[in-house]
Amino acid sequence: MNAAAYHLTPRRGLDGLTSVPQQPPEPGPEQVVIRVSAASLNRRDLVLMDGDYPLDPTPGIIPLSDGVGEVIAIGDNVTRAVIGDRVTATYFITWIDGPLRMSMAGRQYGVNHNGMLATFAVLEEDSVVHVPVHLTDIEAATLACAGTTAWAALNTPVPLSDTDMVLVVGTGSVALFALQFAHVLGARTIAVTSSSEKAERLRKLAVDEVIDRTATPDWEHLVRALTDGDGVTHVVDTVGMPTLAKSIRAAALNAQITVPGTFPGPPGGLGPEPFGGNFVSIRRIAVGSRTTMEEMVHSITEHRLHPVIDRVFPFVEAPDAYRYYRTGNPFGKVVVTIGEGHS
Repeated sequence: MNAAAYHLTPRRGLDGLTSVPQQPPEPGPEQVVIRVSAASLNRRDLVLMDGDYPLDPTPGIIPLSDGVGEVIAIGDNVTRAVIGDRVTATYFITWIDGPLRMSMAGRQYGVNHNGMLATFAVLEEDSVVHVPVHLTDIEAATLACAGTTAWAALNTPVPLSDTDMVLVVGTGSVALFALQFAHVLGARTIAVTSSSEKAERLRKLAVDEVIDRTATPDWEHLVRALTDGDGVTHVVDTVGMPTLAKSIRAAALNAQITVPGTFPGPPGGLGPEPFGGNFVSIRRIAVGSRTTMEEMVHSITEHRLHPVIDRVFPFVEAPDAYRYYRTGNPFGKVVVTIGEGHS
């Protein structure tokens, strides 16, 4: 394949995603150039395409925050990588550790710094993260956004313990990562999904209890019954406002409820008394820092965990990957392979 990169013009749908030839870039003093082998889509990539993301993308930006590749060039001052390393990058370019600040949130791959849907990508050294050696390139391309978000939801500010009970609402990529992480960390897991087909697939991921909300609309009562009336200690609600009230009612006293990303609210919001007498903490998070991502990578390596992959597309079919991600109701990550080096 000749070197190429996709460029994105928002608000034009798939017509705004165009492929053009690409020359190997030269790294700056603190930059790393990788030959990308695979990249994956996240929900925010559809939001960017629609022009509804909180940040305005640079016109003609190379999209996708998540990808993996081999280091082929490094800047003079680089010490975090050497030529030949297989690496990915953080979602937020400058968030190393500690709390997220607005100055950090404003710099993202695929928004105002070229992303991974290309033969070559330029990474800032501080954002470089080495990937688990047991993962294929296709699997390693999925970690930056969904994986790190799920890890942060469960393990910040306090790490998950094997005495915790975790409820995950939804079956998107963040939800699947959260269920996998909670399982390998020894917590009991309960998943709420929207179909019997997905319920069966969740059981194959070793989820302890699976609830089909189409068959059990008042699933919060069943969650309490499954926890001897106490409720769960952690909730990762990847659906958002439409299910948040039920998540609150399913939660134990002093539980932590995490809502990743941005979601529209239902008419009327949560109602006049959303907590219903419960005492819980509700937070909204945005992915995680490099430190959080590296902790996740260590755990994935230790437990030999493999991300759930739904479908893989070749580079020339990247628009089809976007189309499928929007309309195909995937169960797991949608990945685009680039060049011939992936596995």
